[in-house]
Amino acid sequence: MREVRERCVWSQRITHRDLVPYLIEESHEVIDAVENGTKDDLREELGDLLWQVLFHAAIAAQDPTDPFDIDDVAATLTEKMVRRHPHVFAGETATTPEEVLVHWNAAKAAEKRTRRSVLDGIPRGMPALALAQKVAGRAAGVGVDVASAGVAAAAEAGAAPAVAAPAGSVPTTEAELGDALLALVAVARAEGWDAERALRERLRRVEDEVREAESRP
Repeated sequence: MREVRERCVWSQRITHRDLVPYLIEESHEVIDAVENGTKDDLREELGDLLWQVLFHAAIAAQDPTDPFDIDDVAATLTEKMVRRHPHVFAGETATTPEEVLVHWNAAKAAEKRTRRSVLDGIPRGMPALALAQKVAGRAAGVGVDVASAGVAAAAEAGAAPAVAAPAGSVPTTEAELGDALLALVAVARAEGWDAERALRERLRRVEDEVREAESRP
């Protein structure tokens, strides 16, 4: 990486921001390799993703005001993982995955104690469905039921759902959930709606409800 950065005229001009599209693409290629590829595919794509990390670290190492390199990245990661695994590196005990999460979340909360909202730290660039699931989980933690909020909001607006779900049609498996989501996307396409935008706009209202709930005494 050091040689490439110093001797490749294209790489010399690349910034952190320039690399973002490649990072997104490589991340999705790793996901595709996990879900559909072979072990050889996964090994290759993990290497490509690692190259992105090395590339960012090489750029950061040349920062004139606050440089850091790949060793600093690894050291920071090591310190974090030690803190978040006190049942491995300290005297705490965790015999179930749930107990592990208690330690993990406690350590994370201590690290992020300057955050003012449970929504802080959620990457805004996540795909809408992934973002929806993340926001819904955080919202539940402060007593906001996203599903109920959606029904209530529609009722207050006097709006009927675009597609009435027949009784007993609630998905009972992940495969059925996929079918239901795909059906909703098909409805959006037929109506000329932007499904991604619709979900993001609804999530903004959920976020307002979460922040309001957090402000209550």
